[in-house]
Amino acid sequence: MADVTLRLAKPGDVPTILGFVKALAAFEQLTHEVVATDADFHDSLFGEPRRAEALIAEMDGTSVGFALWFYNFSTFRGRHGLYLEDIYIDPAHRGAGIGRQIFRFLAQHAISQGCARMDWDVLNWNEKAVRFYRSLGAIPLDGWTRQRLTGPALTALAES
Repeated sequence: MADVTLRLAKPGDVPTILGFVKALAAFEQLTHEVVATDADFHDSLFGEPRRAEALIAEMDGTSVGFALWFYNFSTFRGRHGLYLEDIYIDPAHRGAGIGRQIFRFLAQHAISQGCARMDWDVLNWNEKAVRFYRSLGAIPLDGWTRQRLTGPALTALAES
């Protein structure tokens, strides 16, 4: 395993986080969807109320990855859960065990926060990630399809 340091993000990490988000979007061929700014991340991660949390993975003082999450709620369990919105590791540092360390950190964090579960999405075509998640013990939620309202559809519904 790589000698990596995981730490909660600080306000000065916002440009690094946005850089990782843009790199992730490029990997997922979704750069056209990134409209977030440093100010957006600063407000969500460090404003009041905080809407999300993030961690930075570092090797030898260099940021090599990040994870960003927020809390959801399960009505069936009557408890909140940790929802991992994004995880990204610089391609030059993949395969060194950093992802497993990040997931261990997040599992420990979820338990310490009283979470009943941890959830995240994976693109169907990202077979390497799917295999990695299975190696952690994660299971797919067959029979569920995420739905989303955004942009004009969200505005139209709100105004109807």
